[in-house]
Amino acid sequence: MKSIEDYVNLEPSFYQGVLDHYDDLFVSTVKDVEVTKIDNIVIYATGSSSNAAYGALPFMSKVLGLPVQIQEPSISENYLMNVSENSLSIAISQGGHSYSVVELVQRLQQAGHVVFSLTSELDSPLAEISDHVLSMGMPVKEMPYVSAGYSVVILDLILISLTIARQKGQLSEKEIKDYLQQIDQIVEALPSIISKSTEWVTKQLSIFSNAKRLSFVGYGATYGVAREGETKITEAVRISAWGKELEEYMHGPYLGLNNEDIVIFIEPNGKLAERSGLLKKFLNQHIQHVYTIYANHNQSLLEHDLELDLEIDELLASLFMTIPVHLLAYRLSQEKGIDLQHSAYPDFDKITSSKI
Repeated sequence: MKSIEDYVNLEPSFYQGVLDHYDDLFVSTVKDVEVTKIDNIVIYATGSSSNAAYGALPFMSKVLGLPVQIQEPSISENYLMNVSENSLSIAISQGGHSYSVVELVQRLQQAGHVVFSLTSELDSPLAEISDHVLSMGMPVKEMPYVSAGYSVVILDLILISLTIARQKGQLSEKEIKDYLQQIDQIVEALPSIISKSTEWVTKQLSIFSNAKRLSFVGYGATYGVAREGETKITEAVRISAWGKELEEYMHGPYLGLNNEDIVIFIEPNGKLAERSGLLKKFLNQHIQHVYTIYANHNQSLLEHDLELDLEIDELLASLFMTIPVHLLAYRLSQEKGIDLQHSAYPDFDKITSSKI
């Protein structure tokens, strides 16, 4: 059975596979739907899929020029079914067995709404009940914890948004080509990013292994990365973790600081870099361990920070900045002797019917 680390190392080939089959995966299905009338998009997802959606959200909003929002399937299905006529719904369940997602898609379709269901399992319950199925373009995962699947969902959503933007005339062919070239640049750099991330995790492991709480802070596209940090550390390491947006952290959570906290900034070197720097300045006066993972070269780099050295549009940073976070979660789990090959609570789904 593959590990989180194995899947991180497979990300370059998974990304390339999606790009190589871009037309087959998305273009043909999107063409079957009248997208010119769409005036908003709602993404329904939970867990790592929701984190991935937040990683893609700023890019989608920019290229589509439409309101794009993310909602929890259970809340939406039970309390928020006032979906506008011209909405496009995108429901994500990587394994296709999520009870809440399957129930929601059925309700949306019965109400006459267009839903794209994104999954890796084309014979899953979700795929079977969906009118418009989009394949993630990667094999079914072989372990209970999502890693590469999270990253592939971000790429899928970015490519789906480019497909819709082309069909709606929102972007020129040159603009689309420029974005695809940047994505190619990221794929080419992934082996180097994985290597740098592995080295950084190894160097800092002794510090992180003593952590009682890890907090991840991001903004823009890296808010989704911060959320995924919370999810993976909680799932794999089983200690307290937070994943906060920059301003969200500054409006309350900072008051819960204690001396043993470790805070990791996911810095895409974007619009809010200066604001992020002010928060780091404050934190450095009150706690010992403040780290930054930088997307590209930064003059503020400290010895214990990580620089991924990739000059790229900040809205694409989520495609590669989760790699050190996933590796950190995996290495810490191994350091603590936690078995990730099997579910910690195998009776959970039997009791809750969370999965179909």
